[in-house]
Order: sequence, then structure tokens, then C-alpha cells
Amino acid sequence: MRAVVQRVLSASVTIDGELTAAIEKGMLVLISVEVGDTEKDAKYIADKCLGLRIFDDENAVPNRSVGETGGSILAVSQFTLAGDARHGRRPSYIEAERPEKAKPLFELTKAYMASAGVPVQSGTFMADMKVTLINDGPFTILLSSRKEF
Repeated sequence: MRAVVQRVLSASVTIDGELTAAIEKGMLVLISVEVGDTEKDAKYIADKCLGLRIFDDENAVPNRSVGETGGSILAVSQFTLAGDARHGRRPSYIEAERPEKAKPLFELTKAYMASAGVPVQSGTFMADMKVTLINDGPFTILLSSRKEF
């Protein structure tokens, strides 16, 4: 499982011109489920997101987690994170999990995050989403449950 975590001042998802999810200060988490991922991967990504100390403390040092700051999470499924663009010009998505297996793991990741008491909103799985954000920093972290980065 891969994730891109962005510290944001705000983020939202619009589908077919309708605002479907929005957060203020917190993190936008783009999540891709890959072939072979399990509940263990979902928990790993959720725990890492919840524990990342990327929010400023009283000394303007990134030393606090999203939960410690009262922030929220906007989780968005994005299979293209599983893309492999090392060869040629067109990325290969063969490592992206099939939707019928990916959706439950995406939902489980969100549930793990929410169980920590952090407000979680999300886009709609497999929808054509328009995601907007104001990146704070910018501050962006790449995560992989397979520790390949």
C-alpha cells in the first residue's frame, strides 16, 4: 500500500460539480492499494499517518501529530500511485489491486484512522474526483507499507 501525505490548511473533493468532502487544517492522504496488500498494510498506513509528527508545536517545530493538533484527515483513493513509470512513457498499473479487493482495504484504512478519534472524510472510491488543497509548507511525505522508498 502506498500513500502520499500532504499537510494542508484545507482540502476538498468535488464530484460532478458537487462538494462531497472538505476539511480545514489537517492532512490530505492519497492512498493506493497494491496487489497482495492485506489488513496489516491498511493498519500500517493508518498508524503511520496518525503518528507522523508534521504539525508545528509552540516553537514552530514539526513535532505534533494530526490528532494532537485537532486536525482532520481527507482520505482519497488513487490507484495511479501504484503506477510504474520506469519504462517507456505510459505508466503500468499492473500492481494496482482490483477494485473489489482494493475498496475494502481503503475503507479499512479510513476506519483505523477514525478509530483514533481523528475526524476522517473521504472521496468516493472510483469516482472522477476533483481534489483541491492548500498545501501547508509545502509538507509532503511518501509512505509505503512495503518500505521501498
